[in-house]
Amino acid sequence: MTIALETQNLEKTFGGLRVTRDLSLKIEQGARHALIGPNGAGKTTVINQLTGVLKPNSGRILLEGQDIADLPVHKRVLRGLSRTFQINQLYPDLTPLETIGLAVSERLGHGGDWWRRMGTRSDVNGEIAELLTRFHLLDVMNEQTVTLPYGKQRLLEIAVAIAAKPRVLLLDEPAAGVPESERHDILAVVGSLPRDVTVLLIEHDMDLVFSFADRISVLVSGALLTEGPPEQVARDPQVKAVYLGEEAVNV
Repeated sequence: MTIALETQNLEKTFGGLRVTRDLSLKIEQGARHALIGPNGAGKTTVINQLTGVLKPNSGRILLEGQDIADLPVHKRVLRGLSRTFQINQLYPDLTPLETIGLAVSERLGHGGDWWRRMGTRSDVNGEIAELLTRFHLLDVMNEQTVTLPYGKQRLLEIAVAIAAKPRVLLLDEPAAGVPESERHDILAVVGSLPRDVTVLLIEHDMDLVFSFADRISVLVSGALLTEGPPEQVARDPQVKAVYLGEEAVNV
């Protein structure tokens, strides 16, 4: 078993409040792993520590066996760790074509003149076209991002994260705010992500969690309550009591 991402005894406090409590997680290479829990459980705080937005008070964060707890955000990205956000972080005035072109060019070290690369490099153009196609963005590729339906914006954000060619991808509520009519595209795209990319998913939508994850960890008050395969977690009486509810756990 190869571990792609691991936390060891992670602790984070804000003032006197412990928001991450002795958290040890192991995400296997190629896994589809979900981190779930009630509102206020500390899930996004964990993601922020994994990506370098927040620094833990103590504990270790290992990416493919290397401790990255002291690395800044951009160096973690270069090491192969990418994320999306609960609220998208896109450039509103750029089009999907330009946004993905910028992301690909940044990865290749040509972010400063990315608009030239888009027109002159066949490899860059080919990768942009492949991402636009895979994420169902061809029909809106020349429209400003601010004008896109929210589901398309979420798809674009995932495409930008994949453009960094991560080995580990952290998805923070990719279906949040997406209308029911557009959720199927999110479900399809998340389900078809390449298996060589390890995925850690935070999501409140249990349809998405149970259709996607092969392993689930449940976080409550910053601590790990339980973890295991979806069927096992769904039957766990502690999980039913604190988060999902009897009606919601049907897999």
